[in-house]
Amino acid sequence: MTSTPHTPPTPRATLSFPRQFARTQRFTLGVPRGFSVSPDGERVVFVRSGAGDDRTHKLWVLDLPRDGAPVERVAADPAVLLGGAAEELSAEERARRERSREGSAGVVAYAVDSAVEVAAFALSGRLFTAELRAGTARELAVPGPVVDPRPSPDGRLVAYVAQGALRVVGADGSGDREVAGPEDGNVSYGLAEFIASEEMGRDRGYWWSPASDRLLVARADDGDVRRWWIADPAHPEREPQRVAYPAAGTANAEVRLFLMGLGGASGADRTEVVWDRERYPCLARVHWSSAGAPLLVVQGRDQRTQLNLSVDVASGKTTAVRAEEDPAWLELLPGVPAWAPDGRLVRLSDESGARALVVGEEALTDGSLHVRAVLGLGEDDVLVSASAGASAPAPETGEIHVYRVTAGGAERLSEGVGVHGAVRGGPVTVLVSARPEAPGSTARVLRDGEEVAVVASYAQKPVVSARVRLTEAGARRIPCAVLLPTGYEEGDGPLPVLMDPYGGPHGQRVTASHNPHLTSQWFADQGFAVVVADGRGTPGRSPAWEKAILRDFTPTLDDQVDALRALAERFPFDLERVAIRGWSYGGYLAARAVLQRPDVFHAAVAGAPVTDWRLYDTHYTERYLGTPQDDPEVYATQSLLTDDGLVAPEEPVRPLMVVHGLADDNVVVAHALRLSSALLAAGRPHEVLPLSGVTHMTPQEQVAENLLLLQVDFLKRALGMEG
Repeated sequence: MTSTPHTPPTPRATLSFPRQFARTQRFTLGVPRGFSVSPDGERVVFVRSGAGDDRTHKLWVLDLPRDGAPVERVAADPAVLLGGAAEELSAEERARRERSREGSAGVVAYAVDSAVEVAAFALSGRLFTAELRAGTARELAVPGPVVDPRPSPDGRLVAYVAQGALRVVGADGSGDREVAGPEDGNVSYGLAEFIASEEMGRDRGYWWSPASDRLLVARADDGDVRRWWIADPAHPEREPQRVAYPAAGTANAEVRLFLMGLGGASGADRTEVVWDRERYPCLARVHWSSAGAPLLVVQGRDQRTQLNLSVDVASGKTTAVRAEEDPAWLELLPGVPAWAPDGRLVRLSDESGARALVVGEEALTDGSLHVRAVLGLGEDDVLVSASAGASAPAPETGEIHVYRVTAGGAERLSEGVGVHGAVRGGPVTVLVSARPEAPGSTARVLRDGEEVAVVASYAQKPVVSARVRLTEAGARRIPCAVLLPTGYEEGDGPLPVLMDPYGGPHGQRVTASHNPHLTSQWFADQGFAVVVADGRGTPGRSPAWEKAILRDFTPTLDDQVDALRALAERFPFDLERVAIRGWSYGGYLAARAVLQRPDVFHAAVAGAPVTDWRLYDTHYTERYLGTPQDDPEVYATQSLLTDDGLVAPEEPVRPLMVVHGLADDNVVVAHALRLSSALLAAGRPHEVLPLSGVTHMTPQEQVAENLLLLQVDFLKRALGMEG
């Protein structure tokens, strides 16, 4: 039973923060997540590992009897189901986890039927189901390796993907059959292609009908996608990995959609969904509920136009429900579009200059809210996630709240400064809240607005406590987090500065929560004043703020400079010793800072940086920069190098460490190698730290720990802080 928060275990006093941070996978282990709530409000389902340093997640159920106390129980334990054997991942599952940045093990993902009585999940490429009322779990003997199993809404069947084919089996293990099989090695059915899962937020490739009698199935053919080879130089005996990577300006996978019956792969009950795929080649969203016909979002390749389409399930023909366009780009957001229970279209719109919730033709929110996602649809309300909009009466730096929106207005359900999210089913809502003054998060279970339980977290308590100051800087009111060394007092003198941004699209770093700032605090405790600044291009304020980087990433660097200088008027900054570090887009920003603004930045650590945007993927890069064919000058000025060398002044030269995983299939190591070659050709000293066997994530404990230590050592040397 859980009615009060679990007290996190205190780690050994000798455990350093870098080791603890790595061992706990950034303090995500032991945290309950992936909540599902039954529509009758009797069960909450979630996954959680057994401790803050335990990588293996179990499937749990929290029973919520109306006449008794809540009771937690295990619904599926991987150790039992696998007989104690270690989990083995197929190549397809490994790729799915890389796209979702999932580094843990066990039941990391599951799907449920509409009543939340049956769950399906894969372990070691094998298919398992759990009967959530009875608390029993079993394996279904099917061909594998199994990827993305999902029960039918009525719970009687389970669909799954194996070897590129979509298959269906009875929940009792009977009647397994192939519904759609690949015609050749370039085709898969039921899986999201690379750009859908990496950039669109669409991580699945098939959808059950509400009646459980047919499926919408995506067919992806990557035959025309350019092939790249990712080798492991530390193991020359291993064959390179062959990867279909759609780089900017090159071919994407061809995606088609079919309505399929459950009788087998004969093709007799197979109808293609028809739309103008030449003009709208990107299948971005699929929604199929009992409130209406299947609903699709298809986008033009330039992402400036898209259609919301209704599908005729008899013929496969589509009808445009709404056409949308934007001179910059159309953002894809969670939970929309969808049908409201009364059949009206629910969407998020930037048309008014604010990101508003629109139901039918009525905007239900105004500029005081920047709506970020639709979390749930009720008979007479919509549950949304939102932050303060441009016309909000007061800034709420880094805060994200949950609102219940009706025709009468928006009611905030979350309380207090923090970052809040929610999942709802019937009368029960799970409200997850993280706050700046306390580590971790709290998952409160509410019935009709009243707390009935708190789901325990087993996460470790960090050995570092973040003392974050949330503020705004400069004329543009750039959201910032400032962290000073623990115990620092005003008379201790000025501090060298470490800018610690992501700074790019879809990457908000300034949040009103504790754990996201732990690494920044640890760097501060090494003797730095650390600044995290979310400039233009980052999410959370307004569409105009996000879209200010169209065809030009320069504002993301300008805002780092402006934030630094404005904060220096209020904080003890030594502007003669300023460093910057970042990963991915943050790595690009860090490298660009010392190359193009050496008057401001004196050293940088660039982790997995994009250095030549021609090498990054289509859907992300073309959204902001167009294509290399149509906009070559844009690519030349926004990249760190061109075919002629560095895009940078010759002097002064600042110390730069470039870090990159050799197994990275998102930002491939060619980015770092080409930058290093250009630096060498220009006679610029620099350091390169290659990480063997590391992808875009760094889940390996020793690597993650030592990576932090090596960065500190480099930055102290570069800024003359030794001794």
